[in-house]
Amino acid sequence: MIVHLTNPDSTITIQGPKQVRQLLQDLNLIPEANLVIRGDELVTEDTFLDDLDTIEIRSVISGG
Repeated sequence: MIVHLTNPDSTITIQGPKQVRQLLQDLNLIPEANLVIRGDELVTEDTFLDDLDTIEIRSVISGG
């Protein structure tokens, strides 16, 4: 699968299928601090991603 990361801005290829939870763990990313988007759909940690998927991982930013 093709994974676009927004922080830092990069694109990598990961072998699937893989559950979102495992993907974030493999990338050393905290699930609560990142959104995983497949197409126009926000996916949850228990969603399975396939080799043909293109996803984006965005960091959650909060402030006041």
